[in-house]
Amino acid sequence: MAITGGCQCGAIRYELAAAPDRVSICHCRDCQLSAGAPMVVWAVMPAANLKITKGTPATINSSGDSFRRFCSQCGTGLFYVNETFLPGLVDVQSITLDDPSAFPPGAQVQTAEQPAWMAHIHALPAYPRYPGTE
Repeated sequence: MAITGGCQCGAIRYELAAAPDRVSICHCRDCQLSAGAPMVVWAVMPAANLKITKGTPATINSSGDSFRRFCSQCGTGLFYVNETFLPGLVDVQSITLDDPSAFPPGAQVQTAEQPAWMAHIHALPAYPRYPGTE
């Protein structure tokens, strides 16, 4: 079974040569601001396991030695590289996988930076679709 993914508009597609080594939910402020969300789920693996099969992601230096790669057409965040702290590794935003449920997170990291309300998010009402549209 191929492990594939891509951006929202389809301009960028990629393949993974193997399952990720680790999948974690990151709550750091850099990820929050980059994604415009309270957390990002990352699948980390050797950079050699990632092959871009369509398009060329844009790159931005988001902070210090951190580089984020994204689709310049639709803005979807795709990859994170930091050779200082994660040499030879790449983080893939697991939600961009064609089957994001295939590799569930095994940990949460940088929880010191999560919004206080995240600690109780499991207690909020949950709806399968936006309320009133079902």
